[in-house]
This record gives sequence, structure tokens and C-alpha cells, in this order.
Amino acid sequence: MAGLNQYSLQKMMQKLSPQQLQMIRLLELPALQLEQRIKQEIEENPILDEDAEAEKEADAEATETLSIDDYIRNEDVPDYKYYVNNYSKDDQKRPVCLSEGLSFGEYLQEQLGYKHLTERQETIGQYLIGSLDEDGYLRRPFEFLTDDIAFSTGLEATEEEVEEALKIIQELDPQGVGARDLRECLLLQLPDKKELIPSEALAKEILTDHYENFTKKHYDRLMSRLGVAADELHDAVDVITRLSPRPGTLYAESRSSTLPYIIPDFLLEYQNGEFILSLNNSNLPQIKINNHYIDMIREMSAKGDRQSESDRETVRFVKRKIDSAKWFISAIKQRQNTLGITMNAMLNYQKAFFVDGDQTELRPMILKDIADATGLDMSTVSRVVNSKYIQTHFGTLSLKALFSEAMPTDSGEEVSSLEIKKILSDCIEKEDKHKPLTDETLMETLHSKGYRIARRTIAKYREVLGIPVARLRKEI
Repeated sequence: MAGLNQYSLQKMMQKLSPQQLQMIRLLELPALQLEQRIKQEIEENPILDEDAEAEKEADAEATETLSIDDYIRNEDVPDYKYYVNNYSKDDQKRPVCLSEGLSFGEYLQEQLGYKHLTERQETIGQYLIGSLDEDGYLRRPFEFLTDDIAFSTGLEATEEEVEEALKIIQELDPQGVGARDLRECLLLQLPDKKELIPSEALAKEILTDHYENFTKKHYDRLMSRLGVAADELHDAVDVITRLSPRPGTLYAESRSSTLPYIIPDFLLEYQNGEFILSLNNSNLPQIKINNHYIDMIREMSAKGDRQSESDRETVRFVKRKIDSAKWFISAIKQRQNTLGITMNAMLNYQKAFFVDGDQTELRPMILKDIADATGLDMSTVSRVVNSKYIQTHFGTLSLKALFSEAMPTDSGEEVSSLEIKKILSDCIEKEDKHKPLTDETLMETLHSKGYRIARRTIAKYREVLGIPVARLRKEI
């Protein structure tokens, strides 16, 4: 049996301090989340106060006046519970209920309740509503649904009963709900035969008998088989393209009273040929350390040996919280400083672009370029850029959108891949939709402009831009 040996090992390792970790987390937060984080810190740390009227400079000066001399020189700082239970034994905790209106499923169930259904039909119908996806489709086959209904509700339903219940659901609002595929969804949104106008009747025939040719945009074949002219087919296709492929989203859109908006982290103005860059601090609470606690520490420290154990514990708690408050204020200041340095470097690098927002003026830029210009680490620049936006006189932009790869030209210069995507998008926008440009033609067009790009790169950029292939861009 081998004996036990003791030996010493010395090695170097990097360990982040709590202040550094706090700084990293704050650096990643965009403006809205930073506001919430500051309010959370104010709630958790009784030493911090919100000072909405004071200027930042005044807060900074007040923070600088605090020193370690204000504290008792006892470094043992125990954990301290500062949360207070304000409930007595007789109090009952009641949940706070928040209402956001009916969900999509509840909206359908409410409509189902107005139908004159048997208890069996209503049970099957409610289960089918619960099986719809967020787009309003029923993706599961009937044979699986019957087993699910039997297992969940104990009801032995036949496939015929499930299909009958589904037809009832398909009569509900929004139109197209309960479809099993896209073709059925589009057909459900067309009126009944008696109410169809010629273009709608032709659209229904296309979806019913010539769906594959329609999806592949074989318009010449459709005109030949249907015996219609180009303008008639154009009207029918126009009817189909106005239908919603995702009926479930129609309910969500109708309930949205406000659109989501972005709070920019930076504000950029361009006046008289000069840029004015500022951080958007309009919604950020301004914080300061409550001087009452500093005075309390001084009074208790003046007692010396006459302090009680309760006084010493209070002093240790307040000291710990003042340290935490100082660290937090310092981290906020450092965050703002780092953001300003990084954004200024990006502004100087992309000055030509920020004049009027012309994407062709964007220079190739990667994280290393900004890291070299600022002296910061690339990971720090990445955290600054992540989820941040800048408001300019030509729109609000994501900082990530300013970064791009370099592509060489015939003249030996390097241009941004965003510039090439913009030219590609413009070419497709101006193309003849009756004869859309293929990737090969687009490649030749860019070659003629001096951009040596392979066809597969054209295809990749086109997919990134969300532009379909030439065949699917064809119009009548």
C-alpha cells in the first residue's frame, strides 16, 4: 500500500474580484436593464438614496469625500439580514392577480361556448383548441389526437368526431384557425362559393388543384392549364398573397395597443459638420450615499470602548453597506466611461457613415480594430457592443450592425461586406420581376463593379438578407 505524501504546490491563476464581476455585469446591460438594476440596488441597499434633482457632478463629489477614515477599523464584517418581516402571525398573504386579457386559446374557447354543442363535442373541441400551436395550426394527426383525448379526458372519441369538432373550430375567428397545413389555411380564408368573385374563384381553384405549381411560381404552366390570361392570373395571385399564412398572430396583433420600442444607449447629433455624442442617461436614477448613516458611524465610533455589542454589530453592518454602495457607484461611473471611450472610437472609425447613414460608406470593422484604438480588451468591447443601440439623425441602429468583414476589390482596396449586401439588395430591388436576376447574373454584375465575389457568397448574402432565389421572386 502506497504511503501518503504531503507536498506544496505553487501556481498562478487569475481570479476576478467582486468589484470586477460587478463591473462586467453592468457593462453588458443596455439602458433599460441598467435602470432596473440601479432601482434594485437602491431597494436592497438602505445606504443608497435616489437623488433626482442633483447633478451627476455633485453626486461624484459627494462620493469622493467618503474615505476609509469614516469607518470603524474593524475588518470583521458578518452577514446581516436587513429584510424585515412586516407580517404578524394573524396576517394572511394574498396573491396579487395581474390580468392581461384573454389569451388566444381562451379567446377561441369563449367563441366555442356560444356554439350549441353537446358535452362530448365541447370536450373534444376544447382539447383541440389546446392542441393548436401559436400560429393557429393543428399539426397532430387524428389517430394520435384520439389517443391523447382518451388519455387526458377519459373520452373514447372516434376520428370522425374529432374531424367534426375541428370543422366547428375552423368556423371561429380569426379565419384560417385550425388548419392542418398552409393550403387548408388559405382556403379557409376564402368566402363560400356563392359569395366568390371571379378572382377569388380562380384563387380557390389554384389552391385546390394547382397548389404545387403555384408554390413553385410556374405561372406559364398555370395559365396554360387554367386557360386564363396573365391579368386574370395576376388578380387571383394577388388575392392569395393578401391572405394570412399565420392566423394565430392576427389575434395577437389586434390586441397590441403599443409596439415594442428601443431605448437607445447613445444619442448622436450632427450639427454644422460636427458630431455631438452623449450617453442616454435621461431615465437613469441618480444615486448618492445617505449622509445620515455616515453621521451615525461617527457618533458610534466616538464612544470608543463604551460601545455595546448591538452598536458594534450595527457599525459593521453599515460599514459593509457603505462599501457596497461605493463599489456600485464606482462601477456605474466606470461603465459610463468605458461606454463613452468605445463609442467615440467607433464614431471616429465610421465618421463617413455617420454623416448621412449611407451603408456604402461603412468601413470594414471588427472588434480588434476598436480594441486597438481604445486599449481595451476585445471581450470588453464585445460587452459594450452587445444589445446596445445608438440614436442618430437618420435612425436608431444596433452597434453590432456597424461591424463587418473586409472584402477585397479589383483595385486592392478593402470594403465592408455590408456595402456589398447593400449593392446586392439594390440590384434585386431594381430588377425586372418578370425576369429576376439569378445568382450567376448578380455575381457578374458585382464583378463589373470591381467586387470579386464567388457565386456561393452571393447566395449566402442573399439568404442573410432574407431574399429568395430568382424563381421564387418571379411575378406575372
